[in-house]
Amino acid sequence: MAICYQPAGAAAGDFIPLFWQGDYHLFYLKDCRDPAQPGLPWWHLVTRDFVEFQELGEAIPRGAAEAQDANIFTGSALEAGGSFHIFYTGHNGTFPQAGRPAQAVMHATSPDLVHWSKDGAFPPLLAPEGYEPHDWRDPFVFWNEQAGEYWMLLGARKAQGPSRRRGCTGLLASPDLARWEQRDPLWAPDLYYMHECPDLFRWGEWWYLVYSTFSERMATHYRLSRSLEGPWLAPANDTFDGRAYYAAKTAGDGERRFIFGWLPTREGERDDGNWQWGGSLVVHELTQQADGALGVRAPASLLGLFTQRQRLQPRPVLGEWAISAWRLSGGAAGRHSALAVAPLPECCLVETTLAYAQGTAGCGLMLRASADLDEGYQLRLEPGWQRLVFDRWPRPGDQPHMIERPLPMQAGDPITLRVMVEGTCLVAYANDRVALSCRMYDHRGSELGLFASEGEVDFAGTVVKTRP
Repeated sequence: MAICYQPAGAAAGDFIPLFWQGDYHLFYLKDCRDPAQPGLPWWHLVTRDFVEFQELGEAIPRGAAEAQDANIFTGSALEAGGSFHIFYTGHNGTFPQAGRPAQAVMHATSPDLVHWSKDGAFPPLLAPEGYEPHDWRDPFVFWNEQAGEYWMLLGARKAQGPSRRRGCTGLLASPDLARWEQRDPLWAPDLYYMHECPDLFRWGEWWYLVYSTFSERMATHYRLSRSLEGPWLAPANDTFDGRAYYAAKTAGDGERRFIFGWLPTREGERDDGNWQWGGSLVVHELTQQADGALGVRAPASLLGLFTQRQRLQPRPVLGEWAISAWRLSGGAAGRHSALAVAPLPECCLVETTLAYAQGTAGCGLMLRASADLDEGYQLRLEPGWQRLVFDRWPRPGDQPHMIERPLPMQAGDPITLRVMVEGTCLVAYANDRVALSCRMYDHRGSELGLFASEGEVDFAGTVVKTRP
């Protein structure tokens, strides 16, 4: 049982979801972080609720050192013709030294979605003319009903143009999943170095193209269009989460749709350690706005896991606070006010709805804080910047805040925060629309606090819940 699944003794990345007969099958790249077990094979999880996971073990093993698939990189899974198919990236970093492409698309099949065999008769699909040969990966295959053929989207780079702007979403087409022909790129905007892990789905009258980038910033983005021919439009906020959420892909049951990404670990398990490849699964439920823009909220199955309400013990630390059974109000005109609320369990859900007065500089939650609330983490609303920030306090030197997300807000309007904590993982939601995930390593205090800076804030319905 886990909120943020991570394989024991290893890290997981690039989750590849497939919904089938009530279950979400999650394939993923497993990094053992052990020199004795190098490389990245595909492993397989099954879940119905993103809480209980059945581990099915290795799905596609790495090939030999001299094989094209010495590493198994990202791809996609689908059902067609009564059997199951995986198209994946075979990567061998030694091939360029011999004048061979490092990456190619390869194929595996299964009769039952559990036991997989590599298709030795399938010729690896190499980057065609016009593309860089060593960046041809992450195939996403789907049936295009309108065209009457299968389409394969790929993370690719054009062979010509400014080096950091050659990224595009490549396109191949096939009548039968065996024979593939080149088409013009689905999307070539000259914006990024690479469009990794493409994903595509339709919701109502809109098509959504999901992809991840590492050149401008590490993030999973999306574009929307009323047609597969484009134009692919950018919404006001084109990401699902912050810096600590990557390579996310989607799947749905016909009524709801979820996005599956990973929260990276940090080197040395320190807040200032470099972000690492791989970590823990984070699942958001997608929501659709009237204008087609997407938002995210916590899956109901995760929120429903927390049923044991903890007793609050409000204790003013700084400033003046009005305390009642349902409302905690902090006045902080020209100053900072802080209130210790309750002990913060190692795994818990914190919920509160706040409203700030005009001119308030900042407000929010303190997590894993010391008894005097002088050390810990802040989940902070900054009205002047229209953003939600996860930060640590005190901040070392002149280092910037840790993670930020745009969040439209207005004085007097209620903002609901839901924060799930599990070990070093934090996943926060604001107004069931904006998500922010991060890691917490250095501060190990036991307090939950509220704060207001240079303004007035009402916190209503604050609760701390744990699992049974």
